[in-house]
Parts: sequence; C-alpha cells; structure tokens
Amino acid sequence: MSKKVAFYTLGCKLNFSETSTIARNFSSEGFERVDFKDKADIYVINTCSVTENADKRFKSIVKQTQKVNPEAFVAAVGCYAQLKPQELADVEGVDLVLGATEKFNITSYLNDLTKNDMGEVHSCEIQDADFYVGSYSFGDRTRAFLKVQDGCDYKCTYCTIPLARGISRSDTLDNVIQNAKAISEKNIKEIVLTGVNIGDYGKGEFGNKKHKHTFYELVKALDQVDGIERLRISSIEPNLLKNETIEFVSESDSFVPHFHIPLQSGSNDILKLMRRRYMKELYVDRVSKIKETMPHACIGVDVIVGFPGETDDLFLETYNFLNELDVSYLHVFTYSERDNTVAASLDNVVPKNKRAKRSKMLRGLSAKKRRSFYEHQLGSTRTVLFEGENKEGYIHGFTENYVKVKSPWNPELVNTLHDVELTKIDEDGLVRFDFVNEITQ
Repeated sequence: MSKKVAFYTLGCKLNFSETSTIARNFSSEGFERVDFKDKADIYVINTCSVTENADKRFKSIVKQTQKVNPEAFVAAVGCYAQLKPQELADVEGVDLVLGATEKFNITSYLNDLTKNDMGEVHSCEIQDADFYVGSYSFGDRTRAFLKVQDGCDYKCTYCTIPLARGISRSDTLDNVIQNAKAISEKNIKEIVLTGVNIGDYGKGEFGNKKHKHTFYELVKALDQVDGIERLRISSIEPNLLKNETIEFVSESDSFVPHFHIPLQSGSNDILKLMRRRYMKELYVDRVSKIKETMPHACIGVDVIVGFPGETDDLFLETYNFLNELDVSYLHVFTYSERDNTVAASLDNVVPKNKRAKRSKMLRGLSAKKRRSFYEHQLGSTRTVLFEGENKEGYIHGFTENYVKVKSPWNPELVNTLHDVELTKIDEDGLVRFDFVNEITQ
C-alpha cells in the first residue's frame, strides 16, 4: 500500500507554486496525496517568516497533525526552516527540517518514516542557495502560479527574504515557456507570474549576475503561448515596472489590467529608513502611467504600518497619500521585528497598540478604495473567470481587472469565461451581474 502525504502552505504565491512542485515529486515516487485534515503518513509544512504571525501558526499546525496521526512523520521546509531551523526542530512532533537548497530533494531525506526523538536538521548556508529550481502549481483548476524568479539582491531593512532565499536568480526563458505550455495543456485558464522580485527577471538566468533577458522580454514571450486565456503579473517593484511593460499589457489580449505594486510607506523619510529603491514621487508616476493607458486597471498596494521612526505625522502622510492616490485596494502589514534585520535595531520604536490602530485605519481605507473602484466598474462589460468552490450556495469569480463577482451556484460555470455586465454591489461588497454572452468553455 502506498504511503500517504499531505501538505500545508503558509505565506505567498511563490510558496504555493513550490509546494505543488514538491508534491509532484512525491507522486512520482509512489506517494498518495491526501488532504491535510486527513490521516497521512507524512505531513510537509512549507513555512513563511515574513510576519510574526506566520511563525506562531507553525506550532498550531504541527499540533493539528499530531491530533490526526500521532505517529505521522512531520517535515518543515521553506523560509522559516532556513532562517531558524533549530527553533523548528525543537517543536514537539517535528522530525525533519530542510533549508533552502534541500527542500526540493525532500524524498531523499526520508528513510522509514519512523518518528525521530529530536528534529533532524539539514540546512545550508544561504550563500549556497545560488541555483534555480523551477516550480508551478496545479492546485486550482482555474489558475496556476508560475514561478519565474527566486531570491532578492535588495537590502530593505525590515526584510528577511534575502536571508531565507538567497541571491536574485531566474529561470531560463525557454523553461518558463515550457512550464507555461504544460499548464495550458491542463485546461487551466489563468497563469499568475510569481517570484520574490519578478521585475528583476533575467538576472542569474544562466548562473551569472548579468541579465540574459528582461522582464519585458519575458512578458512578450509568454504572450505568445497558445492556450492561456489570462496572464496576471503578481507583485512587482515600482522601480522595475517600466513604461514598455505597462504599454504592452494595455495592448495584450492575454495579460490582464491588474498590477500589485509594493509601496510600503507614503513618506519619503520612512522609505529612506527602509532602504527602498524609489521615492513616493516615482510611485505616483507609475500609477498615473497605468491609469493613463488603462483607466479601468486594478492597482493593489502593499503598505507597512508602525515601522520604527513612523511618527503620527508621518503615518498621516502615508494615509493622506494613499487616500488621494487612484488605487483599488491595500494589503496592510503591521510591522513586526525580525531577527538579523537592520530595522530591528532602529530607535523610535512604535508601540504595538499604535501599530494596531494605524493598521485598522488603513484597512478601513482599503475597504473604501475597493468599494469606490467597484462602483466605477458598474455598467461596464467585463470577462469573468468562474472558480470551482461552492461557497454557501454561490459561485465566485474575478473579472480581468480583479472585480470579485458572485452568482447562485452553478457547477457548469466552473472554469469557464463569460462576458457579463456588472450591475450592482451586494450587501457583502461583491458585485452582481447579468450575462452578456458566452465567449469560451
């Protein structure tokens, strides 16, 4: 009888793409994949260490596995496993911890799956994480996450990702295209490009520091892949989002008008303390360029509140900056101190109750921004890709410009694209619509 394996992923789209690749490796060696809540012989937890909360969740997830099967073998991989391997190994129930270079070879570290008295650690020095492993996810019938880049050469003072994932390096253009074709053959309608710093694509493509290709060249090449209805750019740094890319997306049939652009602060003083590679004026320029070429485009923003040195006045500068900016929603992160970062040693620490208050204010602003964006879309005709989950009798989907819609559950709609007219905003903030015509199955 084949051994059963289950996976749990914390964190970003990149982690999801890598979990999916690791899972395929298990399948090729005869393991049967089961749901994480089911009884398995081995549980693999792909960890994140961007926030303090992700660290805490790890322990509760391990406890969950032990309740389902106390004899199960538990392995931890991912960013937290690279940064603090011994801390994870010391968690009761953990048997194996693998760092950045070892995680894709996890099956070679498994013997008879007998639980260890102590967690076993195999973790590299992060400078050894200088090679590239391609990944993509098949977990969702309607969309796939395609990894094109890994690591980061930026030195933002709050961030541990370079310590967890190493230097910036890229997949070869040929391999990205082959992976995109493999995804298209699975009847997946949308690909989301992912990485740590995807705008830096091309660096380290063949093991050297130079750029063999640019992000713009990647976008143009992917646009030529047959069978992919939609291509979506995930998070891209404002200084790496060039006019040529924006203009190309505006004319593309497959790339959608949706950008997620990290800001982190609307104060130049704080941006300097963070060692970001732009000032807020550049951010305004990027938003203006997108809206000039694609007035209906959706723009998401990452912002951090409570960074050391963020006074009440500087926070209000960020709040007012965002309030006046033509963006669609915010992802708000409350600053948390991370070991081995410059920011952890900065003065003028913001009290946690102030951080929480500021976070609440920006989340409220985000809701207002999203509502305003949705209102501006009413009366327009958009294309919706319907998803596969029945949520309390409704099916949900997203337009090309990331308006979330809902309709009474109909399984025939799953993984299909339809033209709709957006008609009204529901009481729960989602958009209702009328069908215009079917464009593809």
